Amino acid sequence: MRFYRFLPGFSIMLCMILCLSCSQTEKESQQPDSSIRIISYNVWYGFTKLAERKESWITWMEKQSPDIVALQELNDYTPELLATDARKYGHGYSALLKQDGFPTGITSRYPLEDIQRFTEGYHHGLLRVRIREVYYYVVHLHPSNWETRKREITAIIDDIQKLPSNSKVILAGDFNTFSPRDSVYYSLGRLEPFFRERDSIYQEKNLNQGKLDYTVIQDVLDFGLIDLEASKRAAGYGFSGSFPTMVEKEGEHGDQRRLDYIFASANLAGLVSRAEIISCDTVQILSDHLPVIVDIRIK
Repeated sequence: MRFYRFLPGFSIMLCMILCLSCSQTEKESQQPDSSIRIISYNVWYGFTKLAERKESWITWMEKQSPDIVALQELNDYTPELLATDARKYGHGYSALLKQDGFPTGITSRYPLEDIQRFTEGYHHGLLRVRIREVYYYVVHLHPSNWETRKREITAIIDDIQKLPSNSKVILAGDFNTFSPRDSVYYSLGRLEPFFRERDSIYQEKNLNQGKLDYTVIQDVLDFGLIDLEASKRAAGYGFSGSFPTMVEKEGEHGDQRRLDYIFASANLAGLVSRAEIISCDTVQILSDHLPVIVDIRIK
């Protein structure tokens, strides 16, 4: 999502609590061979606006020891630059969707197979690769039109249906929309007035008949994919959005919301041992989005 402002009044208590997640992630970063760690991260204009923080991001990535990383907003990246950055955190394989606009990309410890790049019919495009018999879709849906997002997710689901029967599938990225699992946390918030104003001023189409749109994520759930972060919430869970962060930006952003997701097919979801949004001092100032991290036990 690309709205800009400095975020005053961000909940310091929430940040302090969630900072524990970052330290726990680093302590647990060396995963056994039987586990795959996936990170999805929107890196805000490819660090072109925060160039001095890119090395901090690479250091953080190295500490997490991920196996597969789905990236969004790789602005000004080339395939060579992505490969260079990926090698710094231990990944020898990478693919970039395109070199204009807001590209997505993927990096991996393991070889990439069946690389498919889709640009027609998608606002930012869609990248699909196969890694160790799992199909990964790197997703970045339209930032300000729910109807376009609806068409994009329909096209993604149609593509999944063309895969071999019982394929293992991961959807990871910035979906720029809302989950029905989170609706209770938005019910008393200011998001609808915030988007109503944006729709009026900028001729955007964020609201569906004046309300937050949940139909895009509902389509994913109805198709049978599992929202991994929501599925691993413990008793007493306190809502944590993935956007905005404490990055200083101009403009108004509205309340905290979850825009970044990792979904998995049912034949993978049962193997997930951990799925959460990471928030700590480090990642709060690296990008305007927080990363999502998932650990999957591989038989």
